[in-house]
Amino acid sequence: MKFVIIGGSGLIGGKLVHLLRAAGHDVVPASPATGVNTVTGEGLAAALEGAQVVVDVANSPSFEDAAVLAFFQASAGNLVSAARAAGVAHVVALSVVGADRNPDSGYLRAKVAQEAAVTAGGVPFTIVRATQFYEFSHAIAQSSVVGDTVRLPPALFQPVAADDVAATLADVAQAAPHNGIVELAGPEPVRMDEHIRRFLAAHEGSEPIQDVTTDPHARYFGAELDDTSLTPGPGARLGAIHFVDWLGKS
Repeated sequence: MKFVIIGGSGLIGGKLVHLLRAAGHDVVPASPATGVNTVTGEGLAAALEGAQVVVDVANSPSFEDAAVLAFFQASAGNLVSAARAAGVAHVVALSVVGADRNPDSGYLRAKVAQEAAVTAGGVPFTIVRATQFYEFSHAIAQSSVVGDTVRLPPALFQPVAADDVAATLADVAQAAPHNGIVELAGPEPVRMDEHIRRFLAAHEGSEPIQDVTTDPHARYFGAELDDTSLTPGPGARLGAIHFVDWLGKS
């Protein structure tokens, strides 16, 4: 089968390309670097010619509210239009667990808009909502710096390894479309402030700020969290890689 991976040179995309090629498929990594721009539509038709499945793991270069919304609306709209014209049998899009429960986050509002475009696009689809990646722990800490401390809420979340995300996407992409949502989370829930404390402690000396202050009202990319904001529902798939094991290899 021919698979096209939008964002195929990124963290998840690169791993997904490797997994699908190892399974014997024809895999085309697509990104602006390869002449494919989903925001403008440039190169999409040629890339999707003869493809059975397209997987969208691209991310916005800006997380500013208006910019990220414009990116995902344009990118998803162009992608599903091109997929429909090319006769693609399955569109898979990577989204975020809890995206629809956190309207105060501009980024998550944009992911909901992306999901809506895929759902209404007229092509069989699966949306994979994943929790936050272990690999984004540094970014979470940096985005939460206030003065000389990292200020985070004690809300539960259930982060997952990028390798588990890529493996789940590969499994979903090779299966029949769900025409719905598949959730993926890490093996265990943890409080966000405690998770980042563990991450920073493991990287002592390489992170400029080590202190974490617990603040129930601290916002995560604009959203005030509770224990249900970013946690998966019943029946979610669970990754196999535990945070302590990922830390040991990272």
